[in-house]
Amino acid sequence: MPEEARIEEVRKRAETLRKEIREHQYRYYVLDCPTISDEEFDRLWDELVRLEEQYPELVTLDSPTQRVGGEVASAFRAVPHTRPVLSLSNAFDEGDVRAFHRRLLSVTGAKEQDVRYVVEPKIDGLTVVLRYEGGNLSLGLTRGDGIQGEDVTANVRTVRSIPLVLRGEAGATPDFLEVRGEVYLPKQDFAELNRRKEEAGEATFANPRNAAAGSLRQLDPRVTAGRPLRALFYEIRAYEPGRPFRTQEEMLSLLQSLGFPIPPYEVCGSLSQLLKVIEDWREKRHTLPYDTDGIVIKVDDLELEARAGATSHSPRAELAFKFPAEQVETKVLDIVVQVGRTGALTPVAILEPVRVAGSTVSRATLHNEDMVKEKDVRVGDWVILQKAGDVIPEIVTVLKDKRTGAEKEFSMPDKCPVCGADAVRLPGEAVTRCTGMACPAQLRESLIHFASRDGMDITGLGSSTVDSLVEAGLVRDAGDLYFLKKEDLLKLPRMGEKSAENLVRAIENSKSRPLSRLIFALGIRHVGDRGADVLAEHFKSIDKLMKATEEDLLTVPDVGPETARAIATAFRQESMKVLIEKLKKAGVKAAAAVEAAVGLTGQKPLAGKTYVITGTLSSMTRREAEELLKSLGAKVGQDVSKNTDALIVGDQPGSKLDRARALGVRTMTEEEFLELVGREPAGCTMS
Repeated sequence: MPEEARIEEVRKRAETLRKEIREHQYRYYVLDCPTISDEEFDRLWDELVRLEEQYPELVTLDSPTQRVGGEVASAFRAVPHTRPVLSLSNAFDEGDVRAFHRRLLSVTGAKEQDVRYVVEPKIDGLTVVLRYEGGNLSLGLTRGDGIQGEDVTANVRTVRSIPLVLRGEAGATPDFLEVRGEVYLPKQDFAELNRRKEEAGEATFANPRNAAAGSLRQLDPRVTAGRPLRALFYEIRAYEPGRPFRTQEEMLSLLQSLGFPIPPYEVCGSLSQLLKVIEDWREKRHTLPYDTDGIVIKVDDLELEARAGATSHSPRAELAFKFPAEQVETKVLDIVVQVGRTGALTPVAILEPVRVAGSTVSRATLHNEDMVKEKDVRVGDWVILQKAGDVIPEIVTVLKDKRTGAEKEFSMPDKCPVCGADAVRLPGEAVTRCTGMACPAQLRESLIHFASRDGMDITGLGSSTVDSLVEAGLVRDAGDLYFLKKEDLLKLPRMGEKSAENLVRAIENSKSRPLSRLIFALGIRHVGDRGADVLAEHFKSIDKLMKATEEDLLTVPDVGPETARAIATAFRQESMKVLIEKLKKAGVKAAAAVEAAVGLTGQKPLAGKTYVITGTLSSMTRREAEELLKSLGAKVGQDVSKNTDALIVGDQPGSKLDRARALGVRTMTEEEFLELVGREPAGCTMS
């Protein structure tokens, strides 16, 4: 097939895939009614990604794959709103709602029977105003001061429930559209985000709104993309040409048809019905997946809303009814310490069970030692409890006037309550951590990390197998993996003979991984894969690294004080020393593995050369190839430039191949690469 015809065929397929993906995203995020499985959706997504990598000239700005921006903003520019973005007046009881209703009738001259209200939950998130031109998202702004907002377009594009392209046939969508909505973080995602931040020793978010605002206002859109933000929309601020709706209800329906997710709403035909719905929402709001602090009341008739007008701060035809935060009184029965997967020791208050915000609560995290001291929480105290974001139980305050003198102060233990290893709080951190590598509370996650692809790459040692090994008591640390026999594995549930043989072989093969992989696999805090590469290059052996002092470590490029302390602390632990001895005894020869494999004699034949890899290699993983090149003195680049000496091309290469051809950079097949490094093809297939 001629190249032009091939490109046209690919272009049509890519556009078909984009339309299908947008439709499935609409059904998932807007209608909450997906029609295909996640696996089927992933296949469509992966096919589109592959096509766009092979033909980068066919990538469109509105493609679903282009949600993650690569630019880091130096600051957000201020952009004027087309008209003021007003806030709402608040109501706190039935009397306030009745007064609002009377004023509306008085100002507009409307009769009682002519007034209908639309009621929506008040989403506690960050207000955004979006503009669409020609059906495409062109601008995303925060509310700002209501007169001008911050340009967060790149970040808004990463929120998957926000349409990049309006739904509808060509000519059926508006030429210009401006909508208002709320970006929020679902309750359960908020809880998980805080849990991860807490384990990492970082400050947690106070509530979902702060988390959403902090996520959307990141200077790097890639950070925003990593947060599970959602959005709901409730107002069309501009629609050109013409406005094809007359009521709030019609406007919400139109928003949904254009591809925007909308909040649930109810229409009330009378004041008495409105008051009943308000009362119903007092409890019903707890069932929503996002945080709310009340409900919004709007006059349904938009002509009536226009007649009512607005003050300089808020529209007269809309009102926010605020529910008070539900707080209850309970007693602290005990304060226990919980050990997380990264070794973080977290104090947790055990409470006299009490019902709050729709569920019974018997535990509340106290986050860290500083918070316990700041709030002065003691065992035996009576406290006021609420749910942050209606999801995370938190102690608001201690009722000190109820103290009897029998209350007991809490102090953080200096030993891990699970394994007895030292519990250390490093300078500048809020979290105390267990330093025991064999701590049962950390064992499962440390084994999964050890066997991961960037670690020792033990194929077949997934989470379920790790769970079975731990439950059977066959491993106490990663070193025990190397002494497992086939007959040991056959005792595990759902482990067949072939699987057992394959796992034993994979463990044996992992013994030849280079030193950098072993250092990464040990799971030392602040040491990622790149840091492990630097340490391996500097120290050459695990023994030398173990003997290094903090001062020695600070001489290593890219190793700062926190990382140096973490490494030195880890290698001082008896459990780490035992683990390293087991690995040595098992024959893990990481320090010399790469040199032995390529037959080096200390020379660096590729010194000063820069190589880039694209596609999948059949003889080794990408990381193994990178390590092989580095061992020969070469630099490994991530992108092709005029300074690249050669591009190594595997199966299904991406856009790097096109760039190399355009720049005249030499390309190299996998066979040529193996010949260059003096290797014979291994015959294995690993991506």
